[in-house]
Formats: sequence, structure tokens, C-alpha cells
Amino acid sequence: MIYVCVPAHNEARTAGLVLWKVRQVFTAFPREYQLLVLDDASTDGTGDVLASYAKVLPMSVVTHRERQGYARSLEELLRLALRQSDRPKRDCVVTLHADFVHPPEGMDEMVKRIEAGADLVVAELVEQRGAAPRGLRWARLWMPRLLRVPGVKDPLSGFVALRLIVLRQALRPDGAPLLTTDGWCANAELVARLAGHARRVDTVPVAARYDLAQRPPRVPPWRRLLAAWRARPIIRGARTSGASLLLLASVLRAQGGGDTARTDSIRHDPTSPIGAIAPPPAPLTRPAVPFPVGERLVYGARFGPFSVGGATMEVAGIDTLRGTETVHFVFHVSGGALWYHLDQTLQSWVGRDDFQSRRYWNETDEKGKHWARKFEIFPDSGFYREAGPDTTAPTVADPLDDAAFLYWIRTVPLEIGERYEFARYFRPERNPVIVEVLGKEKVNVAGRKWSAIVVRPRIPHGGGIFAERADARMWLSDDDRRIMLALQSKFSFGQVTLKLKEYADSAAGRP
Repeated sequence: MIYVCVPAHNEARTAGLVLWKVRQVFTAFPREYQLLVLDDASTDGTGDVLASYAKVLPMSVVTHRERQGYARSLEELLRLALRQSDRPKRDCVVTLHADFVHPPEGMDEMVKRIEAGADLVVAELVEQRGAAPRGLRWARLWMPRLLRVPGVKDPLSGFVALRLIVLRQALRPDGAPLLTTDGWCANAELVARLAGHARRVDTVPVAARYDLAQRPPRVPPWRRLLAAWRARPIIRGARTSGASLLLLASVLRAQGGGDTARTDSIRHDPTSPIGAIAPPPAPLTRPAVPFPVGERLVYGARFGPFSVGGATMEVAGIDTLRGTETVHFVFHVSGGALWYHLDQTLQSWVGRDDFQSRRYWNETDEKGKHWARKFEIFPDSGFYREAGPDTTAPTVADPLDDAAFLYWIRTVPLEIGERYEFARYFRPERNPVIVEVLGKEKVNVAGRKWSAIVVRPRIPHGGGIFAERADARMWLSDDDRRIMLALQSKFSFGQVTLKLKEYADSAAGRP
């Protein structure tokens, strides 16, 4: 069942047309659906319009005698859908405005994404049709920057599809309100709270139909911006609270020997609210970065049958960066064949207690050309800066860089056959980082046979060894250390495979 929730207040001019358009969508896209519409104390005849459509559509109408506001109306409809559903893992909700700004035609694609495995789909209003007031345009431009939800460019739209099991998990057992803000801020709060429980979050682009709107905005733009400024800690807390619950759940599952209520893993990282995976419970009792200083992995590089170089991966030391204790990782690869030569060093400094990147350097010599890119990353302030161009750009809530990712993936529980999405790459436009767990294999490296987990990591919008075109594979040891046994990636001249030759762990005191 698909529940279409439509809160309305004084929308007599457009409510009926929106409802009829929903009917047309599900006529062309046959699915069982139910309209849940709430009339929030309208005074313009909206109630009469809804009553007439309720006679011919699968529709329930809730009426408020006194106005409760958008957020309370929306939450009431969501709770009503959850009460009516007897299959919350399968059934979903689509939230839709009654003013025609949301094009109902986008619902079919959103529902398809849910059916394909997403738990939350956000329709991002990336295009405007018709002339919107200048103040409204400015508010739409700046508010997403104040109310950031990692992995979602436009959390304000209010046009979302969600699996009901995610809503049930997000609701507090004591019955406290889910939404504590109102208006556009409530839309962002809803996305933030739900994303903390979603295994996968997708976005779809849609056009904002201001050419069909029949009334001016009810709230002045300056008041919207002021509300967004005040709502920042609430949205930030919404992201964190959902993540904390997931971390607790992962601990309980580990103590209880498994989750019998839900067989598909909760694929979410408590530091990345969008589409990630919960880390193991160990960080509760030890630093988030568990790798000992002095751990060093040496690899041989091969191009087909030819040895073409080598690589090292090491925990170089503990540094203090801008008052934060950081772990310094270094990944170096060198080699070539015929006309091609590559010498690349990736360095990363990540917070020892939070596993967030603070600094990332990429120094490369390739085919006689040299370049260096150095980034300073400020997770607490939400931006990063590149040396040279001296540009400042927003980053995600809990950023990781290329080198840090090589280590962080070793801390993540991975289940065979699963596909995970992490919105943690420090350059938001390159998210999500996708990891597919392909299976298990036996690998002969470093003088012994290992049991390995095979994963395919990729950054669809990025470059380097995890770019989509690189088609990378990683083999991780199937034990507590999760050593990277091998890495395979395509370069411009062909496919190169790194295989572990030596492993030294100073903490263990033995290779």
C-alpha cells in the first residue's frame, strides 16, 4: 500500500486538482494507494472540495477545527498511515503539498526507488518553472546551507517517499513529537530524523511548479531564514540522535548474537546519516581509530604477468592538528610500464576519537608531470579549503578522504551480498561512496593463505583509484584486523593489482 499524505490549509483552488492528478499517476502506474488528507482549519471552502473528492477517490479526510500548523498536521498524517498499515516493511508513504508546487508526476519514480531497496527518497526541487518572488528564491538558496543534511541537497522540499518501518523506528516510544519545528524547517527535520534509520537514501530531481501556484507565500522570506538559523541545532541533533540509536542497536545485536526481528542489516554509520553502516561497538571503549602506530603494509604491484612497482600503507604517527589529536596515515604507490610512470603519495590526518578527516594531501608525479593538492578540512565548521586556489566549500558532517577511507572501511561490519552507501566523502558532490560486498575467497599473499572478504568500492562522481571507471576491488582479511590483502584498480594504461608482501604490526611485535 502507498499512502499519499497531503496536509492542506486554505488550498481550495488547487487541492482538488492535486488529488485528481494523483489519481492519474496511479492509473498509469498501477499500485494500490490510499489518500490521507488533513484539512487544517481551512476557511476558504477547502473542506467542501475535499468532501466531494472523497466520494470518488480512495481517500480519508481528517479535519482540525483549530489550526495546528503544517508540522503537526504532517506528523498526524504520518502516524495515521503507520496505524493503518499492517506491513510497515513493505508499505510506504509519499508526502505531498496541496498547492501544486510539487509535481505529482514525480511520485512514480520515487515509489520505484522504494521498491528497488531505498528506505527514504527525497525529491529535490532543482528546477523552477514560473516566476517565484525574489525573496523566496533567496530563501530557497540559503536555507539548505543552514539546515544541512549530508547527502541531500534540498531537504526543504517536503516531497518525500519513505518506508513505514523507518518512520516507526524514528518515533520515540514515549510518544513525544517527531517534529519540533515548522514550515520548511520541519521538512528538513523530518529528513534528518528518518535518514538516521534508513539503510539507503536516494534523491530524485523534480521541478518546482511556481507557474501553477495559486497563492503567494504565507511566510515572509526573512522569517523563514530566521527560523532556519534557530533550527540549526535541532536539525543537527536530529541527525545525531538517530545515529546514536543505531549505534546502540548494533551493540545490542552483538551482545544478543544477532537481530532476529530484521534480517537485513542496518546499513548506516552513526557519523554519516545518509546510507551508511553502523560501526562495530569497539569505539565505545577505545579510540575511533584502532590502528596501532607502526602498522605497515608493503605491496607488490603487477600489470598482468609483469611486476610494475609497489606500494606501502602505514600508520605513520600521532600528530596534534588545530588542537585535535590525529592519526597520520600514509599511502604511497610507485611504478610504471613502458612510457607510463606513477609516483603518488596520499597523506591523511584523521581525528583519533571521531575518525573525521582534518587534512588530506595528494602529491602525484605521472608521466613526467607533477601536481599537488592539499586540503584543510574543518568538520566542526562544516567546510574544507584547498591550498593554492584558497577556495572554501561545504563538506559533509563526518568527512573522510581517499586515504582515510582505506582504513575506515576496515572498521565497518560487512555482510556478504549487501550494497552499502556512505555519504562521508569530504567533497559532497562526489557522494555517495558505494561499497558492494561481493563474497569470500581464499587469497595467497605474504607467504600464507588467507580467508578474504571481497568488496567493490567506488565513488561514482569522483576520480582516483575508486572512480567508477577504475572498477576497483579490495580483498580484506576475514578477521578482526581486516588487513587489506589486495587492491585491484584500472589506470589509464591498464589494470594494476597490489598484493600484500609484508605485514608489520608494532603492537603485536611480529610480522
